[in-house]
Amino acid sequence: MVGPGWRNGAGIAGAAVGVAAGVALERLTAGRGVRRRARLALDAQSPFGSLRGAPGTAVADDGTELYYEVEEARAPLPAPQSSLRGRLLRRRPPDPLTVVFSHGYCLNQDSWHYQRAALRGAVRAVYWDQRCHGRSARGCAQRDGAPLTMDQLGRDLKAVIDAAAPTGPLVLVGHSMGGMTVMALAAQYPDLVRERVVGAAFVSTSAGRLSEISFGLPVVGVNAVRRVLPGLLRALGKQAELVERGRRATADFTASLVKRYSFGSQEVDPAVARFAERLIGATPIDVVAEFYPAFTDHDKAAALPVFGRVPVLVLAGERDLITPVEHSRAVAAVLPEARLEIVPDAGHLVILEHPEVVNARLIELLPLGGAG
Repeated sequence: MVGPGWRNGAGIAGAAVGVAAGVALERLTAGRGVRRRARLALDAQSPFGSLRGAPGTAVADDGTELYYEVEEARAPLPAPQSSLRGRLLRRRPPDPLTVVFSHGYCLNQDSWHYQRAALRGAVRAVYWDQRCHGRSARGCAQRDGAPLTMDQLGRDLKAVIDAAAPTGPLVLVGHSMGGMTVMALAAQYPDLVRERVVGAAFVSTSAGRLSEISFGLPVVGVNAVRRVLPGLLRALGKQAELVERGRRATADFTASLVKRYSFGSQEVDPAVARFAERLIGATPIDVVAEFYPAFTDHDKAAALPVFGRVPVLVLAGERDLITPVEHSRAVAAVLPEARLEIVPDAGHLVILEHPEVVNARLIELLPLGGAG
């Protein structure tokens, strides 16, 4: 049962989509086959998704199987120069440092392609697929009707750490939802963070107040979307097969949306843009619907101070429409010793758009003398 407010909001949202689809109609009909062949050619030639490590499986507290890969260190990178990192190294345990990468919403571990390429062999690293994403299984608790929560994702990360890096120092790196997962881990397992974490990076993420984000839309449009979207996603999730056919049929329009909300520059490498499309397009609509409500409830600012004793990087794209820079500044405000890096001409997928900046800052963050 829906009220007139929902129907009016749906009408506004539907009209907006209809206008956009009409504008795109010519593109969808003229030369669509050419563009499809171009996308296939990019996929065939692209290195994205080709970097693999030793596979493993962790089991979450609800029985969900979580897929991860481990890349072992073979040769150390240059020793750190920071006196703080030096002090950390002098008291480090003999176990190797492990860097754990947590990806964002509608992505998977392959979204760390450039970071993986830069660090592989130089540091022990764990990349994992969050539940319902990539090669990880669908959430057992969600199949039984339990709502998805950020706390559940925090417990999932704990299960991955227990399986892939049960001992030794850790650096936790999270992008978008992955950063929220790291915060949820800290909220539930503060002793783990205090005892083992020697660094953290929060990339394009937020500690809360996500319901206030405008997504670059005018106020009227935002209010309509906020009213309509939760119910609309639930409805679409129940018609997953039909929706997936629709996504394939409107690939050009979807690509334009992905580019707008993923990147800050118009000069993005077409192969990178296409890779982002593939990642997002591979996330089933019912998973999109299942995860969305958790973001409204996310509030983990109170967990951030547990990272106050270690080096922290807070990095965001200046033109991020998904988690605007104000959210990164809010995280950094709670951690006054953190390094705040705002990357010009970058959007939400700064890890793909400006990997040279992200990689350089991560290398500066890591106590790499503990990598061996």
